[in-house]
Amino acid sequence: MESGVAKLPINGYYYRKSMKNQYLERLVDLTEPSANRILNMTVDEARGRLRRGPAEGLREIEGSFALVAKEGKAVRLARSLDRPLRYFLAKRHEGPALVVAHRIDAIWQWLKQEGFAAQFHPSYTRMVPAHYLVEIQLVGCPDPDPVCERFFTPPRNAFPTNLQQLGENYIGALAHEVKQWLTSLPATEPIGVCFSGGIDSGAVFLVTYHCLLQLGMNPARLKAFTLSMAGGPDLDQAKAFMDRLGLGLFLEPVETDLASLNPLETIRIVEDYKSLDVESATMALALCRGLRQRYPDWKFLIDGDGGDENLKDYPIEENPELTINSVVNNRLLYQEGWGLGTIKHSLTYSGGLSRSYTRTYAPAHHYHFEGFSPFTRPRVIEQAEGIPFIALTDYDVEKLYQLKGEIVGRGVKAVTGLEMPIFPKRRFQHGAVPLERLRLRLSGTDPEYRNQFLGLYA
Repeated sequence: MESGVAKLPINGYYYRKSMKNQYLERLVDLTEPSANRILNMTVDEARGRLRRGPAEGLREIEGSFALVAKEGKAVRLARSLDRPLRYFLAKRHEGPALVVAHRIDAIWQWLKQEGFAAQFHPSYTRMVPAHYLVEIQLVGCPDPDPVCERFFTPPRNAFPTNLQQLGENYIGALAHEVKQWLTSLPATEPIGVCFSGGIDSGAVFLVTYHCLLQLGMNPARLKAFTLSMAGGPDLDQAKAFMDRLGLGLFLEPVETDLASLNPLETIRIVEDYKSLDVESATMALALCRGLRQRYPDWKFLIDGDGGDENLKDYPIEENPELTINSVVNNRLLYQEGWGLGTIKHSLTYSGGLSRSYTRTYAPAHHYHFEGFSPFTRPRVIEQAEGIPFIALTDYDVEKLYQLKGEIVGRGVKAVTGLEMPIFPKRRFQHGAVPLERLRLRLSGTDPEYRNQFLGLYA
């Protein structure tokens, strides 16, 4: 060895490194710690669990979080399903800099300010996959792959085929999460439900209404907001839902103009380009924009995002990659996509709802709302994942589609005493706007939207 110089074997090659000039790693945390809503411990306690491990300890964190912790040259990252968390490794002469943020454009702005713009491309950013602890070692060039360790592994097919019990357990878990959330809010803050009258938003509204009464809170804090454009069918559905239960006074339409829909604005805010998610996020932006104009100080929204994923209620025939076998035999397929270690897992975006939740999170965040979906909580997902889908459907697609209404309807009746109206499934964007009118404003394909997204960084 030359004096003061170490030869380090890395991947079969030797690199010279001055012992007098050690690498100086840097962590740049651009996340928003105040946006964490952890319900059973402080953010510092949660961060301590992340720092010390083991990974399984993160499962005990209740609530919404995106956490970063550093120990020596190791950086650990973890997030809940409802929060994006991204990172980018920048090269500096003195050592690597790991930039962590919930948005790609926040990383881009920091790199430009620090003179590292030439290193950036959106596809070089990485998304922390939901339900995993990700550890990155800042040890210089070349950089080792992150190590990912799962902290949430719900057992599949764990419960008997009793539909009544399955419904009670599923909606009971939902009610537990809603109660926890309600008790964490300021006592007089109003609560808005993003409401279509469909199964998921209907269950969320009725359970929230029930929990407010159970907790001795004022139900007048609650409103059900329904987006309506150009005669979209959701408003009539929402009215029918409420009228059957005598709860019509809670319903408030939010009507807006088709001309306000701008897919390029959506792509910029959501930072993704999947056409169905762009459509859904455009509706979410229209709803949030209308609410913000009407209620300048409103903060808290609750919605049913994740309900379709939990009970596997998507049209299988619309996705050529799927069969009913793949849907019922793969753990958390709709929540996580095909999962880490598979060819189709995107390092830039993650997969499943872990990727697409930005369609809900980003519009609310953009308009300064704090959103919440109890369907994304592990306690609720555990109840859904334990449903014996194979035994209940025998691989019959129509039986699978009918299962959600059966389970949720029974569960809502058991928990709240209310007979919930059950309407056929309809996507958010197809209910807020008639489909033929929607296509006139949002006609782009995935490749077209992808090019528009990349053009933001040209």
